[in-house]
Amino acid sequence: MQNLNLDGKRRAVFPGSFDPITRGHENILRRAAGLFDEVVVAIGINHDKKSMFPLEQRMAWCEATFADLPNVTVASFEGLTAHFCAEVHANWLIRGVRNGGDFEYERTIAQMTKYLDDELETMILFTDPEHAPISSSVVRDIVHHGGDVARFVPDAVDLRDSKNG
Repeated sequence: MQNLNLDGKRRAVFPGSFDPITRGHENILRRAAGLFDEVVVAIGINHDKKSMFPLEQRMAWCEATFADLPNVTVASFEGLTAHFCAEVHANWLIRGVRNGGDFEYERTIAQMTKYLDDELETMILFTDPEHAPISSSVVRDIVHHGGDVARFVPDAVDLRDSKNG
């Protein structure tokens, strides 16, 4: 896996809304961190989509979750992921997949990303099976209805008192 950027590093971006970050996200990122010199957790800002949790909170959760990994940083971005990758000089895009539906969606995104930047490679990692049923949308629904999500989110995420961010 060469594909080095201008400063000789294998830098990857792991984009998402992380609203909230889940154990599945954590599983993918921890494995990716061992494959690259640097990984940027990139929290996308989409003004057309209402987030349950504020950007600052999502960034803090990600920073706390990966504080033990010196090659992981957290940033936010607006616009196209491919453009953000170019900004941070990343040649790799990390995407996580839980099931066949995710795979079809991510394949389409990866192919479109190639049209936008033919030097940007997408690496799809499958989450470990125990995390496959976990999604941010399901976690948000459980939180909204007052359920306990502690086993679905990293230890740094405490949602017991959160209902709507």
